[in-house]
Amino acid sequence: MKAVTMRQVGGSVSATIPKEMAERFGIAAGDKVFAVETEEGILLTPYDPDFARAMKVYERGAKEYRNALRKLAK
Repeated sequence: MKAVTMRQVGGSVSATIPKEMAERFGIAAGDKVFAVETEEGILLTPYDPDFARAMKVYERGAKEYRNALRKLAK
């Protein structure tokens, strides 16, 4: 856990993530992260809910068409 100072940037408030923490989670300048409200506070995460939904759809399709995908891979 690290303390982060909040700063005013135009009409928004921003936070600076420590370099070692950003590197550990693969976050770089310009990357999009998602702010999620939880019971404990605000969670910043690189987890993309749209990507997760797309992967669920893919997994269902891959399971259903497993044999066809194997043949296409050959």
